[in-house]
Amino acid sequence: MCATRVNFTWLGTQKTLTRDQRAQAALSFDAQGEFLSAGKKLLDTKNPRFKAVTSERNRIRSFWTSISLPYPEPAVRLIRQDRVDTFQDWMSEHRQELTKAVEELDEDYFSLKEAARQRLGRLYNEADYPMSLIGLFDVTWDFPNVEAPSYLRQLDPQLYQDECRRVQARFDEAVQLAESAFVEELSGLVTHLTERLSGQQDGRAKVFRDSAIGNLNEFFERFRSLNVRSNDQLDELVSQCQNIVQGVQPQTLRDDAQVRQ
Repeated sequence: MCATRVNFTWLGTQKTLTRDQRAQAALSFDAQGEFLSAGKKLLDTKNPRFKAVTSERNRIRSFWTSISLPYPEPAVRLIRQDRVDTFQDWMSEHRQELTKAVEELDEDYFSLKEAARQRLGRLYNEADYPMSLIGLFDVTWDFPNVEAPSYLRQLDPQLYQDECRRVQARFDEAVQLAESAFVEELSGLVTHLTERLSGQQDGRAKVFRDSAIGNLNEFFERFRSLNVRSNDQLDELVSQCQNIVQGVQPQTLRDDAQVRQ
């Protein structure tokens, strides 16, 4: 496995009011300013181009999560070494997509500021706004070393062994985190499927969508590609679930009550 770290640079769109502004707002409620928390929204995040930028960030984060396993260190996840090139290529492509989306948002920046000026009134402050949005929304990634430093082998063999044990303990913890995440996700998918198949709403069967089966099949594929083969019981449980839905078509489940049971 290989450690990966993804970081986003992201312009904040909210700002806390100053002490004087809070005090003035508090007067409206006959309150004391120091006991009031208030802020202002700098930009309309519902703007379609702003939403496109946010969607690209979510897409990047979802992809990274989908091909990696959790690791007990902030902002670090593990991917298989044979997926590094895939990860690198996908991230490079979508960083370009993010840059393009930011450039399009920047074209709307003047109108967004003018709208904020109208909505914020006297709370509007030109100093809250950068000259341009270019470069203020970005993603970077790297491959941090989580192994024991090799130079310690000669410098201090005992410390090197201690570091090796610490690293191994972290990988063991990562395996436990991955197993817990798989169990939780599978449980949620099976529970949802069961509710769709057996539950009723207003006296009628609940709507059963293709995604109920599709999400399970996606889980099975991701589990097989990421599983570290450390828990035979979990492997067997996933295999049993996969065998149950294998070859089952969503339309068949909608039409055939016997199959649903």
